[in-house]
Amino acid sequence: MDEKLSEEHQLESQNGVAEEGAPVYDDVQTRQILRKVDWRVVPALAAMYLVSFIDRSNIGNAKVAGMNKDLHLSGAQYNIALTAFFIPYALLEIPCNVVLKLTRPSIWMPSIMLAWGIVMTLTGIVKDFRGLVIRRIFLGITESGFFPGATYLLTIWYRRYEVQTRMVVFYATVSLSGAFSGLLAYAIQHMEGIANLGGRIFILEGIVTVVIALTMYICLPDGPATAKFLTREEKRFIITRLENETGSGEGKTTNDDKLTRRQVVEALKDWRIYVAVIICWGNTIAVYAFSVTIPTVIRDLGYSAANAQLMTIPVYVCAMICAVTSAMLSDRYKQRSSFILGSCVVAALGLIALIASPHPNYPGLTYGFLFLAASGLYSIIVPRYVGLYRKDNDARDRMTLEEIREKYSEAELVRLGDASPLWRYTL
Repeated sequence: MDEKLSEEHQLESQNGVAEEGAPVYDDVQTRQILRKVDWRVVPALAAMYLVSFIDRSNIGNAKVAGMNKDLHLSGAQYNIALTAFFIPYALLEIPCNVVLKLTRPSIWMPSIMLAWGIVMTLTGIVKDFRGLVIRRIFLGITESGFFPGATYLLTIWYRRYEVQTRMVVFYATVSLSGAFSGLLAYAIQHMEGIANLGGRIFILEGIVTVVIALTMYICLPDGPATAKFLTREEKRFIITRLENETGSGEGKTTNDDKLTRRQVVEALKDWRIYVAVIICWGNTIAVYAFSVTIPTVIRDLGYSAANAQLMTIPVYVCAMICAVTSAMLSDRYKQRSSFILGSCVVAALGLIALIASPHPNYPGLTYGFLFLAASGLYSIIVPRYVGLYRKDNDARDRMTLEEIREKYSEAELVRLGDASPLWRYTL
C-alpha cells in the first residue's frame, strides 16, 4: 500500500476534526489537556494495580515470615495455594469486562477492589491449608475484573500513539509492588512480641486495600463525556480525536457503545487473541514465579528473613526504572520489536545465570543476577504482542491506494475503525 496514504491518514487523525464545530487545539494546548487527564486517570489506576499485585503476590513474603510453619504447610500445599488464585482469575477476566460494559468503571472497579481487600484481610486469620486455598480462590475471583477493566479504561482516554507510555506507568507498579510489599514485611518482622507474622502481612495489606478502594469511588473517572475535571470543549476535543482515529464512539463513554453478541463472537473468533494468550502466558508465568520466590531465594543466600524482605526492594526499583525507560524510548522511536527482543534476551540471561550460579558460594553474584532477570521480565509486559500486529500491518499493505478508493467510501473507512485498510498498529 502507498505509505504516504497511511501517513496522511494518521496526520488527519491527529490534527483534523471529524465533526463540524468540534474544538481545535494546538500541540501545546493538547499536551496541557492530556496532562490534566494523566493526573486523574493514570495515578488512580496505578495505585489500584499496585495494591492488586501486592495482594496476590505477598504470599511469598508471608512464607519467608513463617506462614508455612504457622499453617503446617508442605511445599506441595504451598504451591497448590499459589495456583488456586490463577484458575478463577483466568476464567473470569472476560465475563468481568462484559459486566463492566453494563455498569460504570467508577462503580465496578472500586467495588471489586473492596471485595478483594476484605478477602485479603480475612486471609490473615486462616488456620490451615484448606482455609488458605479457599481465600486464594476468592482472591482470584474478586481480582479478575480489575486488570482488563483498567486496560479498557485507558483506551477510551488515549490514542494508540499515546497509550503505551501511560500504560507502562500503570504496569510499572507491578515491579514497584514488590518493593512496597518487601518494605512492609520487613517492618512487620521487626515487631516484637507478635505471633503469626505471616498473617499480619495479609491483614495490614488488606486494610490498606479497603481504604484505597473507598477513595476510588470518588477519585476514579468513567469516560471523557462525564469527566467533571474537563470543560465542555475539552471533553468534545478528546472524544473527537478518539473518533477520528478509531471511527467509533468509544471516546464518548464506556456505556453508550452497547455490547452486542456479534461483537463478542467476533472477538472470540479473532486468532490473534489466542496467540496473545500464549505470549502473555509465557511472560506471566515467569513474572509471577519471580515475584513469589525472590524473598526465598535471597533468604537461602544466608540472609535473615527480615533482611531478605528488605533486599527485594532494590531489585524491584531497578525493574521499574528499566520498564519505564524502555516503554518511553519505544514510544519515542515508534519501535516495539527491538525493545521486546532486547528485554527477552536480558531476562533469559538473568534466569539462566541464576540457575547456573552456585548460590551459597557467591551470594553477591546471585543477587546481581536477580536485577538482570527482573529488568528484562518487567520490561516485556507492555509491548509483548507486537509480532501479531506486524503481520496484520503487512497484510493491509497489499492493497493499493486505487484499490482502497474503489472498494470503500470515506465514511466506510471511518466506520471500519481498526478493521480499515488504512489502520496501522504502532510497532
